[in-house]
Amino acid sequence: QVHLVESGGGLVQAGDSLRLSCTPSGRTFSPYFMGWFRQAPGKEREFVASISWSAGDTYYADSGKGRFSISRDKANLSVDLQMNRLKPEDTAIYYCAFATKPTYYYHDTEGFDNWGQGTQVTVSS
Repeated sequence: QVHLVESGGGLVQAGDSLRLSCTPSGRTFSPYFMGWFRQAPGKEREFVASISWSAGDTYYADSGKGRFSISRDKANLSVDLQMNRLKPEDTAIYYCAFATKPTYYYHDTEGFDNWGQGTQVTVSS
């Protein structure tokens, strides 16, 4: 089990930017995919973005295309999510996740088996 720690959340205004970071601690090993998901009050957890560890291929939900950018740091085994032009509808708890087994579900919670505690992002209008 990989312990993931997110940081970078906060309260911002619409149009602002935030950068979320996720760093593993304790026992670590290279995942197959690293991802970000979010969950708004009363809603299910949804996919935001993911990146493959080896090739660095990136995938985005339609809601974040053109505004969000995911990146990884192989040296630190960390993954960041740069969020620009934030909207009130982006308000949610954002979770970092690792897929430590091969998966076709790199865009779904089903494919990820290690999760962080989450970091709150609030965007005011």
